[in-house]
Amino acid sequence: MTTPASVDTALTASEVARLQRRVRGTLMAGQVLAGLGMGSTLSLGALLAAEVSGTPALSGMAATMATLGAALAAVPLARLAGRAGRAPALATGATVAAVGGMLAIASAALGWFPLLLVALASIGVGTAVNLQSRFAAADLAADATRGRDLSLVVWATTIGAVSGPNLIGPGESLGSWLGLPPLSGAFVFTAIAQLSAAVLYVLLLRPDPLRVAARWDAQRASDAARASGSSASPPVAAGDPAGVRLAFVAIALSHATMVAVMAMTPVHLTDHGASLVIVGFTISLHIAGMYALAPVFGILSDRFGRWVTILIGQVLLVASLLSTALGSESEAWVVVGLILLGLGWSAATVAGSALLTESAPPARRTVLQGRSDLVMSGSGAAAGALSGVVLSLIGYSGLSFAALALVVVVVVLLMATPRAGARSGAPAAAGTAAPRR
Repeated sequence: MTTPASVDTALTASEVARLQRRVRGTLMAGQVLAGLGMGSTLSLGALLAAEVSGTPALSGMAATMATLGAALAAVPLARLAGRAGRAPALATGATVAAVGGMLAIASAALGWFPLLLVALASIGVGTAVNLQSRFAAADLAADATRGRDLSLVVWATTIGAVSGPNLIGPGESLGSWLGLPPLSGAFVFTAIAQLSAAVLYVLLLRPDPLRVAARWDAQRASDAARASGSSASPPVAAGDPAGVRLAFVAIALSHATMVAVMAMTPVHLTDHGASLVIVGFTISLHIAGMYALAPVFGILSDRFGRWVTILIGQVLLVASLLSTALGSESEAWVVVGLILLGLGWSAATVAGSALLTESAPPARRTVLQGRSDLVMSGSGAAAGALSGVVLSLIGYSGLSFAALALVVVVVVLLMATPRAGARSGAPAAAGTAAPRR
């Protein structure tokens, strides 16, 4: 039986909607699998780096290499999606992450630190897959539900992120049974989970959503041209540069704000006598804030617009930074601040990602999405590296106040970007509504 996208017949809205439901479910399942693998091993990366290298001073290289892997893979995976479709790109990235898990086990067995760095960078490619999955969820989404569909895929990360660290113990037991070196057993779960995700993408993302979306957009543009009585070819959408610029800045700087404060919170809390239980509880609530309410912000962005929801995110970030700055000596206020920090990141990321998808010209959409992920990961890496310096110079409160400057930049750009107005190009001809900002 042939699929609607594999024959030269017109697509219908019901066929596209049915395919979108399957795509969304597949991506959510893939996010859960990826989260299980990533959560159980990135937590051990610093410990394994210290053990293999022989010095705790190099333990920070685990997070650095994972972030670097995600950043370096963002654009290549996006270009692969543009050429071959979402399924090959996502499956390739997940496979690289699975290989990274195997290399981590080998590096522990051989005691070779350079191999471990390569392994951690490869595992970090899985983060690039997670980021691009949210864009894949928007390929076939209707204008009225794009934010919701995208946010559901972001939300699915919660399951893996929360459950993954709980696999560390079973992973070590499995590793001991298999005769693997200490701290490497959990990487077996990484390899299995990422390979499972790759198979899932190949088997279930068919027909490929990105290819069907291109055909669906062209079909609607042609139908609109015929309905208007025009014999000319449908115009090529030029996109909305202002919307692309706002999305880039909002996503990148909101991420940098989040990473800068989150990365230094455990250091601040432990320096002030907090137990590891309190530190773990605080970070867990922060992660819950990042992902658990993503569908709420997706619905808000669909109903009230991307512009409004990005602004809500910045208000939440301001509230967070004031809470951690003015209440830095109170564990309770720091916990509140970290929850608000996660919520602000979630609102800005969900709405910004939907805005980028709508504003980018179709011919360059996947490339711009990849560049956005590259800038996002790079901003987070830079913020994480600089936050330690800032903390040592002006303290945790000073770091929080300094991070307010990043929020100010986003708000200023928001005020300079119109909330309404159609994109230049073909949205109207394609029969789609103007992007909601």
